[in-house]
Order: sequence, then C-alpha cells, then structure tokens
Amino acid sequence: MINTTLKSSTFITLLTSPTKLINFISGQEMGRVFLVELEGRTYKCKFCKTNLALAENVVSRGFHCRRGKAYLFSNVVNVTAGPIEERMMLSGLHTVTDVYCVCCGQIVGWKYETAHEQSQKYKEGKFVLERGRIIDGLDSEFYIDTRPSSSDAEEA
Repeated sequence: MINTTLKSSTFITLLTSPTKLINFISGQEMGRVFLVELEGRTYKCKFCKTNLALAENVVSRGFHCRRGKAYLFSNVVNVTAGPIEERMMLSGLHTVTDVYCVCCGQIVGWKYETAHEQSQKYKEGKFVLERGRIIDGLDSEFYIDTRPSSSDAEEA
C-alpha cells in the first residue's frame, strides 16, 4: 500500500469510477484504499481475499449468471460501481451496474438499480456476487485438518 493520505474527494471518485480505481491500482493514482472489515462469517474476493459481504446478508442462493451460480445479497462492502446500463436478463429488463472489488479491481458481480417488471422490484438496491469470483470465509480461513497425524513420540 502507498503511504499517502487520500483526500475525501479522491476517495469518493475512486469508489464511483472503475477507471480511476484501475489507475489507482496500477500506480497512476496516489492514495490509500480504506477497507471495511467484517466480523462473522464472510464472503471474500477470490482474487485478493478482501471482505465483500456477510453470510447473514444472503437473500438467495438460487441466482445464475453467465459464468454459473450466483448469490443475491442485501448489502456488500469494499466494492466500486461501474457505469449504469440496461441489461436483458432471464427475468426481464433491468438497470444494473457492474461491481468491482475495491482492492484488486476484479469484477465480482452487479447491483440492481431498477427492475422494470413489478414482480422483480424486490431486487432493486441488492447485489449479485458471482459464486466463481468469491470464496466463503469459512473455506479459506477456518480450515481444520482432520487427517490423523503422527505425534512427536512416533517420529523419534
């Protein structure tokens, strides 16, 4: 990380502009990224292990995307939003914005801004994280080896 204090206006620009974020990551912007730490069972960016969401914020595990399974979350952190666009999905037309990990810049999913069909309005303001781009914090940090191992006495 770079040891430079980030001006609040620059910080907001980084959080709202993927181009600025990518420039920042590549060293063309100066500053420091401040990450939100989460406590409890979390989902993290597969690429850099940055906290993205709490397991308690999962609304549905039944979503799908082009690359496979996805989860719908009520809230995520440590992401930046791309440009807003209209996208035709299996459930109809939606206004969405792609979301990127604020630390490594990888796309991790999207946010529903507007649902054009009444039956899909529950998605508005919620986030979809692609299962192939996130990891469960339990899988990565709390692994316990249950294989039998030798003791010190057996090795002597």
